[in-house]
Amino acid sequence: MSDIGSGDEGISSQKYHGQVMDAGGNNFDSGQQAQEQELATKMLQIQSKRFYLDVKQNRRGRFIKVAEIGADGRRSQIFLAMSTAAEFRDHLSAFSDFYSSLGPPNPDNVPDDGKLKSEMMLKDNRRYYLDLKENSRGRFLRVSQTQTRGGPRAQVALPAQGMIEFRDALTDLLDDFGSDDGGFKGELPEGRHLRVDNKNFYFDIGQNNRGVYMKVSEVVPSLQVKSNFRTAITVPEKCWTRFRDILADYCDKMNRAHDPDHHQGASGAPAQRAPSAQPNRDVESFAGSAPPRI
Repeated sequence: MSDIGSGDEGISSQKYHGQVMDAGGNNFDSGQQAQEQELATKMLQIQSKRFYLDVKQNRRGRFIKVAEIGADGRRSQIFLAMSTAAEFRDHLSAFSDFYSSLGPPNPDNVPDDGKLKSEMMLKDNRRYYLDLKENSRGRFLRVSQTQTRGGPRAQVALPAQGMIEFRDALTDLLDDFGSDDGGFKGELPEGRHLRVDNKNFYFDIGQNNRGVYMKVSEVVPSLQVKSNFRTAITVPEKCWTRFRDILADYCDKMNRAHDPDHHQGASGAPAQRAPSAQPNRDVESFAGSAPPRI
């Protein structure tokens, strides 16, 4: 039985239109493509599919683009930070060992969802799901990458027999270019959502080669174009405390303006605001996290 690939891989497969994306999944228009540099590439022919592993670099740093081109010419692709590529390489060894331990495919002994083994990788609150699956066409490793703010996952399907070859090619690239992403090493906090009247505000934390940042997005329904209109600001981590203090000051002033008697002291003078006892907690409740990029 052939290990050509999955029957559901076409969900994310699409004709390649020349768009260039970074490791965060952000599209670049044609005016920005010149900013991206290709450092190395490898091509693998695994059964009826071709896979391209490209090490690329842009102003956000280095990453690896994995592109799958099926026999019909359709293209799917995912993006891996260098450290994520190293973690993926290690998982490929474990998945290959597990695959080798399996007996011949048995259609009567396949799980309902077809999954034989699964793992999950997390990078900057972007999740990658690794699923070794089996269907009527054979066994394959499906690697899916979550998209920013929902939407269908980007995914590639690697025939199980090609996992070792793919791992070795990935290892060669990592040996040449390393696996250090630099920057913040911890897990970023989760995203937050605030709804006010007909507006939605999203607070997301991300990072790039310039550091950690907060992206505050406002989404307002647009009746003219029957879609949502989004604007955003980006706040570097180094000024979050000052940003918070300015907002807190405006809140206090507006509270006094709405209820001046409540803020009068015993002598009639305005009461002084006590300093915050937990500034770090205030920052966390205001911030949040998710994968959008600057």
